[in-house]
Amino acid sequence: MSNIWHPYTQHKTAFPEVEIARAKNTLLYTPDGKTIIDAVSSWWVNPYGHGNERLAKAIYEQILHLDQIIFAGFTHQPAIQLAERLLTILPSNQQKIFFSDNGSTAVEVAMKMAIQYFFNLGKPQCTLIAFEGAYHGDTFGAMAAGERGKFFAPFESYTFSVKIIPAPTPGKELESETALEKILQENASCCFLFEPLVQGAGGMIMHSPEALDRLIALCKSHDALTIADEVMTGFGRTGKNFACDYLEQQPDLVCMSKCLTGGILPMSITSCTAELFDAFYSDDKAKTLFHGHSYTGNPVGCAAALTSIEMLLEPEMQANLARIAENNSLFAAKIAENRKLSRIQFRGTILALEIASGEGNNYFSSIRDKMYDHFLQRGILLRPLGNVLYIMPPYCITDAELNTVYNAILEFLEAG
Repeated sequence: MSNIWHPYTQHKTAFPEVEIARAKNTLLYTPDGKTIIDAVSSWWVNPYGHGNERLAKAIYEQILHLDQIIFAGFTHQPAIQLAERLLTILPSNQQKIFFSDNGSTAVEVAMKMAIQYFFNLGKPQCTLIAFEGAYHGDTFGAMAAGERGKFFAPFESYTFSVKIIPAPTPGKELESETALEKILQENASCCFLFEPLVQGAGGMIMHSPEALDRLIALCKSHDALTIADEVMTGFGRTGKNFACDYLEQQPDLVCMSKCLTGGILPMSITSCTAELFDAFYSDDKAKTLFHGHSYTGNPVGCAAALTSIEMLLEPEMQANLARIAENNSLFAAKIAENRKLSRIQFRGTILALEIASGEGNNYFSSIRDKMYDHFLQRGILLRPLGNVLYIMPPYCITDAELNTVYNAILEFLEAG
C-alpha cells in the first residue's frame, strides 16, 4: 500500500490503483505501454483530450509572463479578458464574475452570495431549496444541499437545513412543481439550487428544460433566487455551451468548473446578475462578500480557460459535440429493448444506462465493481455510479473508440 489516501476509495476493498505514465487525446498509457480509453474525461474535466498542445502553449506563455498575483486589490488582463469572454456565452442576465478554485467552492460562493444578498437588503430570507438526489460537492454548504445519505452521514448534525423537493423527472414534473410551490408559499425562501437537466453524481438523472423552466419561474414569482450548478454540465457537455441554454428562464447565479480550463488546472467561477452585485456595493464595508482564496483569479488558469473557450466555440469542436450526441442517440435506440436496463437517457455527450438490479438507483450496488473491472480489463475507463453506467468522453473521441466502448457495453449486457 502506498502513502497516498485516494478520493472516494475504500482502500481495504478497492482494486489496486492503475498507474498512468502519460496520456494523449483519449488514451491513457500505463508504464508498460497498455492503453486505456478515457471515456469519462478523467472525472468529467477533460473536454479536448489529453496533451493538447494549444492549451499547453497558452499555459507556458502565461507562466513566463505572469504566473500568480494576489487578486485582492490587483487584477490582470487574463482575468479581465476571461470575464468579458464568458459573459458573451453565459445567460444574458449574468454580469459579474467571481473566481474561486473548484466546483464545490463555486457552489459555496453562490449560496453565500444568495444568503448575504437578502441580509444586505435588510430582509433575511433563510430557506434554501434543492433537489432530492442532488450532489453539489463535499464542502459543508455543498453537503447541506446534497442528498443526505451514507456519503455525508458523519456530518449530518453539522450541516444546516435545506428543503428538498423531488426532481422533475419524467412523470414527476407536477409533484416537483407542487412541492416547490408549497415551500415558497410557507417560507421566506432564499434560493433554489439545482443541477440543470442532468443530476450528475446522483446517477445521471435527467429532466426536461420545460419542467425546470416552470420551477425557475415559480421562484421568481416568490422573490427567491435561483442557482444553476453547471459545474458538470457546462462547456458543451449537454450539447450546448451551458445546459441553461435549453431554458427560457434565466438563473440568477451560475456555478462553473470542471471543463473550464480544458481539464488541466483547478479553477472555478460563480457568475451573477448586476442586481445581486449591487446589494454588496456599498459605503458600508460590512456588506462586503468576505470570501477568497490564495489562487483566486490565477493568471495561468485564466489563460487556459480563455483558450479552452476559444476551442469550444470553433466549428470543428461543435461538430464533434453533434457527432457524439448522434452516436449516443443511435446506440440508445439500439439497446432500447434490452431487459437488463431499467433506464436509458442521453443528453448531448452524456449517455446513462441504469442496470435493472432490483435495487433502484443505488450508488453502493455490488454490480458497480463488476462493471468497472469488466471495462478496465478491455482497456476502457468507465466509472459507474453504483448500478448506473455512463459515458462522458472527451470531445475528440473517434467513432472507432466510441464503438469500442459501445461494444464493450453490449458484451457486458449479454454476459451479465
